[in-house]
Amino acid sequence: MNPGNAALGRGLDVLVALADPAAARDGLGVSRLAELLGTDKSQVSRTLAVLDQRGFVTRDPDTLAYRLGWQVFSLAALAGDAPLIGAARPVLLDLVAELGESAHLSVRQGDQVLTLATESPAVAIHAPGRVGGLTPLATTSAGRALATGLTDDELQAVGLGAYLAEVATAREQGYAIVREEFEPGLVSAAAPIHDAAGRVIAAVNVSAPNFRFGDRLEGAAPIVAQAAAAIGATVGGAVPA
Repeated sequence: MNPGNAALGRGLDVLVALADPAAARDGLGVSRLAELLGTDKSQVSRTLAVLDQRGFVTRDPDTLAYRLGWQVFSLAALAGDAPLIGAARPVLLDLVAELGESAHLSVRQGDQVLTLATESPAVAIHAPGRVGGLTPLATTSAGRALATGLTDDELQAVGLGAYLAEVATAREQGYAIVREEFEPGLVSAAAPIHDAAGRVIAAVNVSAPNFRFGDRLEGAAPIVAQAAAAIGATVGGAVPA
């Protein structure tokens, strides 16, 4: 095999290994990566150095474990979902203008939520989202909205077995509401975005401090659902009856 192809393949294998949910949470060291890839540590170390330099991986200075870097998430956000992001941007801005709180677009990545786009109001205290940031599927409104497209077996597989009732409620209502489960003082409402076949492809959510948004959350949820429907319609989707 061409040495360049081998190095490229090894780099891709490293990224795939780091994309495992356990690795995303705890990271992987050089020795463990070498073991998983069936190669020696020196090769893995050189590969990681190149990926780290370019932002594709990042190393924890305390544990020395590696995780996926910001560049991976940025590329994913800009490439595969560019039409979705383009359709969502004006809708997110409208949500911010109407509700005065932060609005976000996200997709599911295994048992986590990946933020693709975010818009925030010009207020001192808000709930900003980080493009490329990962949050739990189970305890976020966006996660539960995204989970409405999964079967009970799939929900079990991604760690939502204890949240079947909550996901069922979100599926029935067309939106999910979470109060201070993910983070103390933070509340949010989210709704799934469907494609033309009725599959859940993404979610839109609005999040804000409880002291300012808690009493408006129930009223805001249907507005978020309408925003999700508008995005789905723009990208050729349709809201299931």
